[in-house]
Amino acid sequence: MAQAQKQVHPIPPLFDGGSRVLILGSFPSVKSREAMFFYGHPQNRFWQVVAALTGTPVPRTVEEKKALILSNHLALWDSIGSCTVTGSSDSSIRDVVPNDLSVITAHAPIERIYCNGATSMKYFMRYIAPELGRAAQQLPSTSPANAAWSLDRLIEAWRVIL
Repeated sequence: MAQAQKQVHPIPPLFDGGSRVLILGSFPSVKSREAMFFYGHPQNRFWQVVAALTGTPVPRTVEEKKALILSNHLALWDSIGSCTVTGSSDSSIRDVVPNDLSVITAHAPIERIYCNGATSMKYFMRYIAPELGRAAQQLPSTSPANAAWSLDRLIEAWRVIL
């Protein structure tokens, strides 16, 4: 059985001066922490969704993923900067310290913020929105735990990011 462990977010935010849409996850999964990049679990459908929306092949390498995000004026990070978590279980998250989104918003013309799933939205609303003074919209999670949503339904729901 996995133990709850204090984890610090190991992945820097991905954005540049052209990023207009910020997509926030909750906290990197074990696989993402191992890969040192966002949405590293092979069953997470994030990369399939973004590729379908942009009409590009699903990126395989970190460099291809970075290029896909930046070339479409997107930015990626997570709502949580550190927490106590058991494995990759969102429901086990405790002792949350939020990420400071001004790291991105001070340097990129972010027009819209989307949260990938309910956990990201919950912590955005609790900790970030009051500080940032900006709203976010919740999108259905691309996580394999959200099996109720087919890939096609996710693609349709996520179309708003473009």
